Amino acid sequence: MSYTETQIQSVVSAQRIFFNSGATLDINWRIQQLKKLKAAVLAHESEFEDALHEDLGRSKVEAYLCDIGPVIVEINETMAGLKKWARPELHFSGLLCFPSIFTRVYKMPYGVSLIISPFNFPILLTLGVLAASIAGGNTAVIKASAKSKACTAVLKKIISEVFEPEYVTLIDGGHDVADICLGQRFDKIFYTGSPAVGKHVLAEAAKNLTPVALELGGETGNWCVVRKDADLKDAARKIAFFKLCNAGQICININQIAVAEEVVEDFLKELKAEFTRQIGENPLANPDYPKLITEAAYDKCANEAEQYRERIVFGGNGHRESRRYAPTIIYPVAIDEPIVQHELFCPLLPIVPYKDSDIENVMNVIAQREHPLAMYLFTKNRRWARRTMRTQQFGGGCINEVCIHLMVKGVPFNGTGHSGMGAYHGEWGFREFTHPQTVLMGKTCCNLSLREHPYSGNSEKQKLNFLRWFER
Repeated sequence: MSYTETQIQSVVSAQRIFFNSGATLDINWRIQQLKKLKAAVLAHESEFEDALHEDLGRSKVEAYLCDIGPVIVEINETMAGLKKWARPELHFSGLLCFPSIFTRVYKMPYGVSLIISPFNFPILLTLGVLAASIAGGNTAVIKASAKSKACTAVLKKIISEVFEPEYVTLIDGGHDVADICLGQRFDKIFYTGSPAVGKHVLAEAAKNLTPVALELGGETGNWCVVRKDADLKDAARKIAFFKLCNAGQICININQIAVAEEVVEDFLKELKAEFTRQIGENPLANPDYPKLITEAAYDKCANEAEQYRERIVFGGNGHRESRRYAPTIIYPVAIDEPIVQHELFCPLLPIVPYKDSDIENVMNVIAQREHPLAMYLFTKNRRWARRTMRTQQFGGGCINEVCIHLMVKGVPFNGTGHSGMGAYHGEWGFREFTHPQTVLMGKTCCNLSLREHPYSGNSEKQKLNFLRWFER
């Protein structure tokens, strides 16, 4: 279906009327909507699996591991914590406000939200964000990706079955439809995608001063650092798993690896062995190996690989008809080459050798680039690793592990700068979709004249002494 501006305006208007009715303010009502959403995910699990396979070539295990299962976990955590998160906070107002000594902070929904979701995790990054919007008491217009057509079709069917359109509506279509959506006055926008489009979303949102959360991949990609004291076999096993997942089309995936040259040959041997062990000698013939989302994405990957053809030490072949490109190791690559200065979002894996004694210079170069969404360090030197993680700027990461910081309950997820703004997951998602509203509980008796005129004459010294005493 092709949406017109009039149709989208009508959807937004209907949702605003519904929100203004106050129906979404009741916490028990929100929990009921989350229960309906969870039940729909469970009931349509096989349809999601089929759609993920059609769009991205995902196996059932990977579909559940990366999209379906995390949505259920997210909804469960939200339902369990929502009453506590939404409870108004009671604060002591301070002596300066006497006799009005109590202040409450209410967690108020923004109103009508717009969720723009991507193709790479079309279930998780649509329904996971929707769960946060519902928890916050908002209505939602979802603009799903036109690239993951099968998943968008299933999502649209399920959303229309579960929710009334004045509460939640899913809109499909391309960039033109997204621009029509961005032209409307929303109360909150949540966008997941590239930094380039993120800038456009911010610019459009600024016209209505709409608050925005962005989950972006990072302009210059996520770094993994393997030091000479790392457990190379363990590092290779985890890195290979992660790079194979979704064929590298993951916002927190490893974009490039800096490997200490003292161990780089041994590491490459282990990494090649792990790729082969996990996906086989011919990954293009393995039905469990995912595919790139479009032919254009395949061509971009293949063309970049050709530019480094003489340095490909593993992989380097693909099949355009199936859109599968083998995991490909490119070595050696200098830290200032073009391939390590932009997000790849594909199975290419450049290896940057460095002297382990120069590790601080490597980290300084990384720090000078745009902030990544993730960082991964492999080393036995925990003190160095913890210090590095405390001083670098990035969204989140792991020491001697990959990606699973994303799965930890109760912690925020997102980046900073070119890798995003805002945060979500669990309570952090609830916070992202609510505005803290401060209300002081005033008294009508025993009010002090301290704040009132006159400020000079006999009152000046007395009032200043009281103010300075109160504010110590």
